[in-house]
Amino acid sequence: MEFIQINHNCYYFNGPVNIGYVNVGDHGLLIDTGIDQQAMKRIIRMLDDRSLPITHLFITHAHADHYGGANYLQKKKRIYTIAPAVEESILQNPIIEPIYLSQGNRPLIDMRNKFLEGSPVRVDHIVSEGMMKLGQFELDLIALPGHSINQLGVKVGNILYAADSYFSEEQLNKHRIPFIIDANATLATLEKLLSMGVEGSIPGHGVYEVEVDKTIITNYDHHVSIIESMYRILSNYPDGCSFETIMSEMCRKWNVHLPSVSVWSLYRTAIFSYLIKGIEDKKIEMTVKDFNLYFIPTDE
Repeated sequence: MEFIQINHNCYYFNGPVNIGYVNVGDHGLLIDTGIDQQAMKRIIRMLDDRSLPITHLFITHAHADHYGGANYLQKKKRIYTIAPAVEESILQNPIIEPIYLSQGNRPLIDMRNKFLEGSPVRVDHIVSEGMMKLGQFELDLIALPGHSINQLGVKVGNILYAADSYFSEEQLNKHRIPFIIDANATLATLEKLLSMGVEGSIPGHGVYEVEVDKTIITNYDHHVSIIESMYRILSNYPDGCSFETIMSEMCRKWNVHLPSVSVWSLYRTAIFSYLIKGIEDKKIEMTVKDFNLYFIPTDE
């Protein structure tokens, strides 16, 4: 994990999950915490070694790789924690994520791992999009839904901590079908990012970029390619096919590896998100046939 300074106030820890840090006077703001206690221990040590304060924590969204170290941080430091509405409910009740990824069922033990369920996090202040004064910080909270229901990015000056609103090209190539819950919101968020004109941006997974538009456009085109491949697959089934058939064909097409039930659940959610877009765009109809959920391409 590398601690990188962007400007006088803004920094980030570059690792498997990026963690933002902003310092103004005797106040220090962490943006997300990484996946677990070990990651958080390293961050605390690196900041303490530099005599940099940790007084506030902002969690961008309630995925365990972004908040898994928060419980440990709250035990070790006197920290004021803020999080988006709705996301805070999951942070305080982390079993909600494995429940929703299990389609509402009580989750099996395979779904209750550190990648899907962190330790509970105390949330002191629930926030929404807009300007916010927090201690010595002037923050512009930016709604960036799509990857999660109410993800918020943080703009400090003209630097954006973009959470998982987009991914590095390396991450897109690794996961092939990125995790999203809402395809239309994902595309709208990418368009919003292109219109912002920030000086630089840090994604949740990737590296800080000054000229970030190319990466954002790559993300947009990648999602469009996934959607187009879904329509091509459905065109081979004019009378419709089951979700299981679509998921199997999509995963083969994109060369996806599914080593566990928990990983399967993530891809199931993402693929269903693209199908929902097709339904909302009136290019797909959904029905029940032979006791299965069927998806039928329309002529539109």
